[in-house]
Amino acid sequence: MTTLPEADALDGLRDALGPLKDREQVAERLLASSARHSFDPDKELDWDAPFEEGKWFWPPELVSLYGTPLWQRMSEEQRILLSRHEAAALASLGIWFEIILMQLLVRHIYDKAATSAHVRYALTEIEDECRHSKMFARLISRSDTPWYPVGRAHRSLGRIFKTISTTPGSFTATLLGEEVLDWMQRLTFPDERVQPLIRGVTRIHVVEEARHVRYAREELRRQMMTAPKWSQEFTRITSGEFARVFSVAFVNPEVYRNVGLDRREALAQVKASGHRREVMQTGARRLTDFLDDIGVLRGAGRRLWRSSGLLA
Repeated sequence: MTTLPEADALDGLRDALGPLKDREQVAERLLASSARHSFDPDKELDWDAPFEEGKWFWPPELVSLYGTPLWQRMSEEQRILLSRHEAAALASLGIWFEIILMQLLVRHIYDKAATSAHVRYALTEIEDECRHSKMFARLISRSDTPWYPVGRAHRSLGRIFKTISTTPGSFTATLLGEEVLDWMQRLTFPDERVQPLIRGVTRIHVVEEARHVRYAREELRRQMMTAPKWSQEFTRITSGEFARVFSVAFVNPEVYRNVGLDRREALAQVKASGHRREVMQTGARRLTDFLDDIGVLRGAGRRLWRSSGLLA
């Protein structure tokens, strides 16, 4: 049996976004970009500089309680302290997610040609994610806050997902974990109200994650065109369930206790907050529009995405 070159095998295949792109050409461009724009956080950032009095650790509008009755009762000092702990909680969530992502990428390339640009870029992305996880861990330590691991149930669900996830499911989850936080970070790094160290961390992450998003989007388009029907439907269901898990994990309830707030009252007000719902849906909109275009947001999967609060 003769195997067609990839360009020939995919010739004529197109989705709502246009023709599928050649996998090797995409990877070569991403490798070239990585060579030009990769960073060593240990050298790029001033980890010893003191934090500046009165500056935030996360833009106030992105803090979970912003605009709630509880927020109105908090002092400015307590609001900034909450932003400090929420930044640490998001860094902790990022580490959890990136460790999952690295395992999924290794699975993805396990039986692919190690000499291909596609595999070389996956290995480059794993290098990036290792640095990001170390950077986030160092930020948590520097912030003098606790590490905020996800709850036991979510850790268990993460293990299950890593085991059963198909390739398109893996890339859908990758985009979910990257794009919402990326939207928030793009608002953070240019914001002069925010601590310089936080801005530096988010700038590095935004620049390098842009390549990761491109890689995942192009591969997911390919998978949703070529995967068996059962795999496509499985992706819709599992991605919707992962969206539900992710939206809950995005707020760690322990941050409220650690800044002197009533945990139950804070969670209830976040859940009822129209501003918070708008923030999360706006942060996810670029992703949900893309997933809708390529056929992920259909049927029961779409209903799960709606129940997550990330899809209006």
